[in-house]
Amino acid sequence: MPTPHISAEPGAFAPDVLMPGDPRRATRIAETVLEDARLVTEVRGVLGYTGTWQGRPVSVMASGMGVPSISIYATELFRFYDVRRIVRIGTAGGMQRHLELGDVVIATAAHTDSGVSEHRIPGLHYSHVPHFGLAAAAFAAAADVPGARVHAGPVFTSDSFYAARPQLTEALVAHGTLAVEMEAAGLYAVADREQAEALAIMSISDFTFQAAELSAAEREQLFDHAVQIALRALAAA
Repeated sequence: MPTPHISAEPGAFAPDVLMPGDPRRATRIAETVLEDARLVTEVRGVLGYTGTWQGRPVSVMASGMGVPSISIYATELFRFYDVRRIVRIGTAGGMQRHLELGDVVIATAAHTDSGVSEHRIPGLHYSHVPHFGLAAAAFAAAADVPGARVHAGPVFTSDSFYAARPQLTEALVAHGTLAVEMEAAGLYAVADREQAEALAIMSISDFTFQAAELSAAEREQLFDHAVQIALRALAAA
């Protein structure tokens, strides 16, 4: 039956879900990548579709922004709709100087300052990591996506988009953190709790250390690299 945030009927979602933050990106994936896609939920304008890719059932649904939002949708998909794997597809701010605009980052860990995760397991620092098989399959699949430059490593999931924290940023860079975003840690934690699988794949859209960013058109074009890597990883893992 429908949940408080998802209006789909039982069986409406495929076991594999791509999860961009923006509902418009969910629609774009449904219309240009999936075949026979149909709208299955639209509560609060958060759109979800189910179709096929190379004959395999795949769904795509937006998550909104931030750990609390993606945690709600991922929990309801895993717990009530028999979804088993979610791959976040999004953008991130590059933190390492060897990165270029449009590069793809596969998040093999997610540090976070999120209040949602701070007390997840009282008395213990919880480590946010993806499903190893999905991460390995995604890195291998990148070789089949022309033009994709791919990096694997840790990201920083922040609760604050506009906070200026130069000391924290400097420390994260020194410890090898590739990029900053706002959802991966929440998705990884929910997948662990629900005994499911998750991965975050992000395109570098701007940087923390210089004023450079992709145009809207470039974001959409390079966003496709992450989508294609995710679909290939889900098919192979």
